[in-house]
Amino acid sequence: MSTALHPKLALFEEGDAATLLPVVDHYCGVEARMLKSLELQGELGPVFDITLDCEDGAPIGGEAEHMQLVLSLLNDPQLNRHGRVGVRVHPFDHPAFEADVDALIQSGGERLAYLMLPKPRQLADVQAGCAFIDAALQRHGTAKPLPIHTLIETHGALQDVRAIAAHPRIESLSFGLMDFVSAHRGAIPRSAMTLEGQFSHPLVVRAKLEIAAAAHAHGKTPSHCVVTEFKSVSSIEAAASRAAREFGYTRMWSIHPSQIQPIIEAFAPSVAEIDEAIAIVQAAQAAQWAPIQYRDTLHDRASYRYFWQVLERAHRTGQTLPKEVCRAYFDAC
Repeated sequence: MSTALHPKLALFEEGDAATLLPVVDHYCGVEARMLKSLELQGELGPVFDITLDCEDGAPIGGEAEHMQLVLSLLNDPQLNRHGRVGVRVHPFDHPAFEADVDALIQSGGERLAYLMLPKPRQLADVQAGCAFIDAALQRHGTAKPLPIHTLIETHGALQDVRAIAAHPRIESLSFGLMDFVSAHRGAIPRSAMTLEGQFSHPLVVRAKLEIAAAAHAHGKTPSHCVVTEFKSVSSIEAAASRAAREFGYTRMWSIHPSQIQPIIEAFAPSVAEIDEAIAIVQAAQAAQWAPIQYRDTLHDRASYRYFWQVLERAHRTGQTLPKEVCRAYFDAC
């Protein structure tokens, strides 16, 4: 098996496979929560990302002091040991946007996993924001590529979502539920922000589906919005499961450390799914990726891609895989 062509080479054209990100994007803006989250990431490993929040996390008038705190955490080699820490800056039209970007790239550019751009009103905001970021990278001589994530939470951004997803600097699209509902000026009821309502109100469902479809069409990662009922494990598990299995999201926000593990578990494939995927991928590889029959069902390269992606998701969520699978496909587990 180790000498056969790897699934990534056999099943995908160059540039065809999407960038794989951890399934959880954990947001925190208060110092105690940021420290706790970084310590938890150190224990669990890079199975979730951390986004340090300079938008909602910074007190009005205290943006510069908050930035210094964020930089101290970002640049701490013990706290940010896995290199999977990003930062949400202020919106492009906010007076603090340029200062945020410049400070982060100047003092922490080599340690940043990504930057999150919130509240673009249209494609032009994303283009201008990315252009400023790229100019800052060049100005400060930062060689490390810096992926850009963005929030779709305004009418204009949703209207331009396919063009935003197509932008070459964008790695991930997130849905901003609260701001999206608020943008309707009371036309969408508060219930649409609840666990049940956000999966049933037609305008919210439409937005979620358009974002997921646009992201997948351009090989980007769709990231599902928060669930505010953070004390209910069953609520977060139910929401994460629906986001992954009904709405096509491959990543989800958490806003409390207690939400991280339930989201990981909900996004992880089951043991039965993993076992089936291993059997089919191994049989396909042994057949040099020609069509095979497995348990009275025919499979070819189209279904092989699906089962390989099941294995990738298992690895990305920290599931236990057989040693031979780890050695053959993932170097190590």
